[in-house]
Amino acid sequence: MSALLRLLRTGAPAAACLRLGTSAGTGLRRAMALYHTEERGQPCSQNYRLFFKDVTGHYISPFHDIPLKVNSKEENGIPTKKARNDEYENLFNMIVEIPRWTNAKMEIATEEPLNPIKQYVKDGKLRYVANIFPYKGYIWNYGTLPQTWEDPREKDKSTNCFGDNDPIDVCEIGSKILSCGEVIHVKILGILALIDEGETDWKLIAINVNDPEASKFHDIDDVEKFKPGYLEATLNWFRLYKVPDGKPENQFAFNGEFKNKAFALEVIKSTHQCWKALLMKKCNGGAINCTNLQISDSPFRCTQEEARSLVELVLSSPNKESNEEEQVWHFLGK
Repeated sequence: MSALLRLLRTGAPAAACLRLGTSAGTGLRRAMALYHTEERGQPCSQNYRLFFKDVTGHYISPFHDIPLKVNSKEENGIPTKKARNDEYENLFNMIVEIPRWTNAKMEIATEEPLNPIKQYVKDGKLRYVANIFPYKGYIWNYGTLPQTWEDPREKDKSTNCFGDNDPIDVCEIGSKILSCGEVIHVKILGILALIDEGETDWKLIAINVNDPEASKFHDIDDVEKFKPGYLEATLNWFRLYKVPDGKPENQFAFNGEFKNKAFALEVIKSTHQCWKALLMKKCNGGAINCTNLQISDSPFRCTQEEARSLVELVLSSPNKESNEEEQVWHFLGK
């Protein structure tokens, strides 16, 4: 138990559990060949969690253990195919948090052990984004790139603002509506620099490589060419989506100009380096929980047995007689 308590302390307590915002069944759910998801708690409730497992059935952190690049030498110990050309050198894993046309704000719980997906809670209530006319919910499949982190203590040279303390966000523009917890391969097309309450909040524009139209898209100009109006709608959505909550319009760096793929890849590279420093304890991660199973030289690495115990302890009933279990719930902020 003492080892588990140390793991919980390294990431600091998370706020109250969060919820779901997508349709979801119960129990184990297949996400992709190499990854599976497991639901705990009730959907659309503050105790809902979506945990990730690798192909061998072991719990992992989607934030830390899923590789950033598709062409990594191996994923979960399984060698991957070599890239066929330069374009395939730039394929990335994307974790889908919010399916298109849904409103529930689902996100990776960066402050909880193993970083499951949960629903964001604000002022004690589950958060749902407002519909921005004429759209319903999020207008893309929305998610994040693993093994990236926008450091809140490092000022971005191009925006002159500090990072937002999260993995970098992705707007996937393909034709399919994806599921919460899916892990897909995406091509990066460009990037938008949102300034959200004074923080840099990069928004990558990408497309699922398995989309029927993916072969048409190589850079940001192709989005306007083959999906005219989509970039303008994206800009307007991010500008206005907090206004119904009584907040001012969001601002953008570069006057709202979308930057191209080359620029986006440099931003990804920078956020990946920040994540590496975080996992190696070379910077102050604050409340971020860095517990992982596959980063061999990380001081936050845990065993498979510890990971299983963490999942059970996080979501078991807090009304236990054991003093040690009460300590665990204390560290989780319960």
